[in-house]
Amino acid sequence: MVADEPTFARLMAATQDGDKAAANVLLTEVGVWLERYFRRRVPPHQIDDLVQEVLIAFYTKRATWDANRPFLPWLAAIARYRWVDHLRKVYKHESRELMEDDAAQDSEEEVVMARVSLDRLFGLIPDKQAEVIELVKIGGLSIREAAEKTGQSESLVKVNIHRGLKKLATLVEEAD
Repeated sequence: MVADEPTFARLMAATQDGDKAAANVLLTEVGVWLERYFRRRVPPHQIDDLVQEVLIAFYTKRATWDANRPFLPWLAAIARYRWVDHLRKVYKHESRELMEDDAAQDSEEEVVMARVSLDRLFGLIPDKQAEVIELVKIGGLSIREAAEKTGQSESLVKVNIHRGLKKLATLVEEAD
């Protein structure tokens, strides 16, 4: 059976009224509809997981459907939101893998050379600026943590970072 809008609406209304047989048919038909929906949007090996995620979301949100409104746009909105979430997850995962691959390809020699170059540049700016840039931008400390560690105020740490980075940018541009 290929359900259409009136069939979906009728099954959903019956499901909301507690009809378990209608709920089973509705879940099956929604699953078929979702498979078609995602077939053009994701690789085949991702369809089943995505359909299951949407079915769970659909089932938990079923009480929010208004019988006075069309069913398919409501279902499509749930599917679209889950699809976007899925794309974000996939993108983050692939980005992380690319970064890990890039990091693995860097040779130890390149890392040492980059550090030597950075240390040379840091030698061309005031020590307090170099120190807070190292702590915050490279070491990952917060402004507050860098302030505590260096004895500078938080606003001075920010000023030193700003001025130091500006000076470094100027030095690098002059070198080109």
